[in-house]
Amino acid sequence: GVISPDGNKIAYTPISAAFRTWKRYRGGMAADIFIFDLNSKASENITNNVAGDEIPMWSGNKIYFLSDRGENKRNNIWCYDLSNKQTKQVTNFDKFDIRFPSIGNNEIVFEAGGLLYLLDLTTEKYREIKINVVTDESTLLARNENVEKMIQNFSISYNGNRTLIEARGEIFSVPTENGPVINLTQSSGVAERYPAYSPNGKFAAYFSDRSGEYELTIRDLEKPSQEKTLTALGEGYRYKLFWSPNSKALAFIDQTMTVYIYDMDNDKTTKVDQQMWLYEGGLQNFSVSWSSDSRYIAYTKDLESGSTAIAIFDTKDEKSHQMTSGYYKDSNPVFDPAGKYLYFLTNRSFKPVYGDYEGTWTYPNSTQVAVATLTKDIPSPLAPKNDSSVVKKDDVKKDDEKKDDKKDEPKIKEVKIDFDGFEQRVVILPPAAGNYGNIAAVTGKVIYHRAPNSGSADKKRSIVYFDFDKLEEKTIVDDADVYQISADEKKILVAKQNSFSVVDIAPDQKLEKKLPTNQLEMTVKPREEWKQIFTDVWRLQRDFFYDKNMHGVDWAAMKKRYGAIIENAVTRGDVNFVIGELIAELNASHTYRGGGDDAVPLQRQVGYLGVDWELKNNVYMIKKIIT
Repeated sequence: GVISPDGNKIAYTPISAAFRTWKRYRGGMAADIFIFDLNSKASENITNNVAGDEIPMWSGNKIYFLSDRGENKRNNIWCYDLSNKQTKQVTNFDKFDIRFPSIGNNEIVFEAGGLLYLLDLTTEKYREIKINVVTDESTLLARNENVEKMIQNFSISYNGNRTLIEARGEIFSVPTENGPVINLTQSSGVAERYPAYSPNGKFAAYFSDRSGEYELTIRDLEKPSQEKTLTALGEGYRYKLFWSPNSKALAFIDQTMTVYIYDMDNDKTTKVDQQMWLYEGGLQNFSVSWSSDSRYIAYTKDLESGSTAIAIFDTKDEKSHQMTSGYYKDSNPVFDPAGKYLYFLTNRSFKPVYGDYEGTWTYPNSTQVAVATLTKDIPSPLAPKNDSSVVKKDDVKKDDEKKDDKKDEPKIKEVKIDFDGFEQRVVILPPAAGNYGNIAAVTGKVIYHRAPNSGSADKKRSIVYFDFDKLEEKTIVDDADVYQISADEKKILVAKQNSFSVVDIAPDQKLEKKLPTNQLEMTVKPREEWKQIFTDVWRLQRDFFYDKNMHGVDWAAMKKRYGAIIENAVTRGDVNFVIGELIAELNASHTYRGGGDDAVPLQRQVGYLGVDWELKNNVYMIKKIIT
C-alpha cells in the first residue's frame, strides 16, 4: 500500500498476485485497490473490477496503479482521479506487461519487455531510458561445475565395468573402480537424457535435443567423439530407452503414453501400443523386457477398468498379445534369459485388515511374485525334481560326413511362446506377499526389490533374489533405492542416497566401494545453457499442457517474443523471470518456475523482537516491545 500525501489515508490491496506467473487472471485472487481513512476508519473500493488492480501509487489528487482491464488484457498503468472518481488508461502496451512500477516526485519508472521506461505525470507521456552498464560479464563466463548432486539417470555396462550417468544434461562414462570419468557429450547448450548402454558394449544411446526436438541418438564408444541422430520424431518428450539383447533395437515410451520400437537395421520406428493412465511418475518408471532372441517385448498394459495386465509384442508379426485378463493387477513382466519363463508382479493375495476408524476392510501387502512358462510343454520351475538317467548311445558318423575344423558360431536360441492358456500356467512363487517393485531376472534366479510392508516399522528396502535351484531367498543388499542388472547377468548396480556401487549378484553384498561420482565435472556456458532451458520449458508446456490449443495463445509467437529477451539475461534470476513471463501467457494457475544457479545472499539467523501483551478494555494491546 501507499500513504496519501497528507498522511490521512492509505491506498492498499488486501491480496496480491503481483508475484504470480499469471496473466489475464479473473479469479478470486484478483486484487482490488481500497482507500482506508485513518480518521474515520472507513474504507472504499476504488477499482471494484474483475481484473487485477495492483501497486497503487499516490500523486497529488490521483492514484496511479497497474491493471490488465484493458482491451489487450495487458498490465498497463491506469489513473484514478479522486476529484471525480473517474478511471482512465495511461499506457497502452499490447505485447508485454508492465511490471513493478515505482513512483518518484513527478515520474513513474517501470519495466516492460526487458526495457525501462519513464512516465512523466504532468504530460502522462513515457519514453525509454537508455542504460549503458560497464561490466566484465563475469556471470556469463564459462566455468567448471561439479554436478554430482544433479544425477538423474544411469545405465550399467554389459560387464559392470562402467556406468553411463546423466547429470545436468550431460552423459558421463564412470568407471566402477579404475580409470577416468569421461564427459562423453560436453554440450552445455544441448540436453542429453536417459542414457542406455548397449548389451554388446559398443553404443551409448540417449535422447538429445540438439536438433531442436528430442531425438534418439547413439554414440559409438569406439569413436566417442562422434554421435549419430537416428530418428526424426519431431515434437514430443521421450523417456527411458531399453536395448534389445542383440543391440539392434530400442524400445521407449513418450508423453502421449505411446510405446515404440526403433529398429536400427531398417531405420524404422514401430508403434507397439498406447497406454491409458500413465502420467509423469508412471512414464518415468515405465519399462519393457526383451526376450533373449530380441523378438518379443513384455510390458505392463493399461486396461479401461483401471487395472493392468501383462502384454507381449511380437516384433516379427507387429502384433501385441494380452497375456493376462487384468482381473488381478499384473505388472512389471521380465523374460527369463533362458527363454523358458516370464516373471511378473501380481496382486493376488487377499489378507484384509479391519480399520479402527472407517469401519471397513483394506487389503494391504497384496503383491506377489509370479512365474508362467512360455510354452505348454515347459515344466513349472517349481515342479518336483526327478533324478533320472538315459541310455547312452554311440556317436555314429556317416562315412561321407566331412569333418569341419571351424567352430560353429554360437546361435541365439529362438524363444517360443504359446499365447493361449498363458494365465492357466501362472504359478505364485514362495516369497511372502508384500510390497514389491522392479523385478529382474538372471538365469536360474528372479530378483526383486522388497519394500517394507504397509504398517511395518521396518524402513529398509532390500534387494533379494529367489534361487530356483535351491528354492530359497537370499538378500543381495539389505537396503537400496534402486538397482540395475548388467547384461552378462553377473553384476548389479545399486544406488542408495545418491551414491552408487557395483557388486556381484550374490548374497550379503556390501556397498563399500563407491563409483567416483564426485568427479562428475562439466563446463557450464551460461548463455548456451539458458537458451536450452528456455526452449525446454517452451517445449514441455507445448507437449504436456492439458489444452492442445494452449488456451488460444499463439505459442510459437511466444517462443519468439520471450526468446529474444533471454538473449539479454545476465543472471539465472533474469532467466527465471523471463520463463515466468512465458508460462504466465497460458493463464493457468500452478504453472510456476524456480531453482537453478540463482544468486542467494548470505543469510544470518537473528533474534526477533518480542512483545509483552496486556488486556485493556477487553482488547489486547502491546504493553512493551522486548528487544
